[in-house]
Amino acid sequence: MQDKKKVLIIDDEELHLYTSKALLESGALEVVTYQGSFGATNYVKSVQPDLVLLDVNMPALSGENLVTLIKPWCRERRIPILFYSSNDEGILRALATDHGVQGYICKGDIPGLYKSVEEALR
Repeated sequence: MQDKKKVLIIDDEELHLYTSKALLESGALEVVTYQGSFGATNYVKSVQPDLVLLDVNMPALSGENLVTLIKPWCRERRIPILFYSSNDEGILRALATDHGVQGYICKGDIPGLYKSVEEALR
């Protein structure tokens, strides 16, 4: 039996964490969540996900700043990071390029969420 792939979602909104987890959980995926950005670096290391979905718009320590802290660890372990935000697609595309993450997903784009997660986990 093959191990489930583990997706970590980091977001400051509890409702969004709950709904995203419910959408993604399946026989092939284990979804874990972390609310907020403080302490997220240690949590990423302890959970050791196969993919990180990172909200951009979080108070105090934004996803843009948090990604600079987790990216070296994730890169070393070949763990993709996708920005996952309600920002405009053009802004997300530019942020993903500027920060060297594997891509982005617009919140609310459920087919895009499934497709991007599946592609990132290949």
